[in-house]
Amino acid sequence: MTEPNVSWLEFLSTQEVTLDSAKVHAGMVAGLSHLGVLAVSGADAETFLHSQLTNDVLELTPGAMHLGGYCSPKGRLLATLIIWKSDHGVMLVMPRELLPGIQKRLQMFVLRSKVTLTDVSEQTVLIGAAAPNLNEISFSDVAGLNAIWLSAAGLQRVLWMGPVESAMQLWNTLSQKLSPVSASQWRWLDIRAGLPMVVEATREQFVPQMVNFDLVGGVNFRKGCYPGQEIVARSQYLGKLKRRTLLATTQADLVTAGMEVFSEADPGQPCGLVVNAEKNPEGDWDLLIEIKLDAAQTPVHLGAAHGGLLQFSEMPYVIKDPE
Repeated sequence: MTEPNVSWLEFLSTQEVTLDSAKVHAGMVAGLSHLGVLAVSGADAETFLHSQLTNDVLELTPGAMHLGGYCSPKGRLLATLIIWKSDHGVMLVMPRELLPGIQKRLQMFVLRSKVTLTDVSEQTVLIGAAAPNLNEISFSDVAGLNAIWLSAAGLQRVLWMGPVESAMQLWNTLSQKLSPVSASQWRWLDIRAGLPMVVEATREQFVPQMVNFDLVGGVNFRKGCYPGQEIVARSQYLGKLKRRTLLATTQADLVTAGMEVFSEADPGQPCGLVVNAEKNPEGDWDLLIEIKLDAAQTPVHLGAAHGGLLQFSEMPYVIKDPE
């Protein structure tokens, strides 16, 4: 039994993680402590968020989740969010490094609305599980919220959110069936699913369509106004999109979000940015690259015109122009 006064991070630090690629591909469980949770509660919470985010918050039902973005007035993403409705309000999941700034910015617009913004990252735990067949794993005996997430690399995925005590119980159950891994392996699965995450290094760099957020269900073009909505809508309806995010692999020594990439056709200026990067279980880097689509037809290098060569591969969904 785990002592109830042990914090989640303390508990997680005692768990051994594997780097064995065979075990990872057979099934994994990860504590997602890199993510923070902002609880938005109060009588006006849903209508307030509906006017701030790129997706429809009013249509969410308790236990349901979807993606959403928070944009600047210029239509650039300040954060990509997992929006989760609970019985206690709406939960916004995002990288911990972004949460204080997002909370402060949202608070500026609350005004007279009956809305309370609370950082509940220490009380709310996120666990990701992935396996070739999740039907063989039961989540029903642990209280909390869970939702099937975008599958990747041949693995079905589930994302679970709940209190610390339940999280420890769930972890002990899952770790008997799945290999414990670090959060980086879950982020790698996000990359393989083509699911972008804005971090501090890429904040305000992308209109949602540049990172395919419209293709993964992060933007609702039928809802009302929100910050940057006119620019996001204009990008959707006024012609062919010239920039998208693609999946790539490289054997470079180090890759970080925000690194520039260069095309051999025009080596004097960058043609794109690294959105996210993680090492895959085989030891190479998998990346999401926001890039000019024309440039992606030529050899592209990381960091400089003579940097590591990028090998592009097929995305798990179709890259298409708005209809």
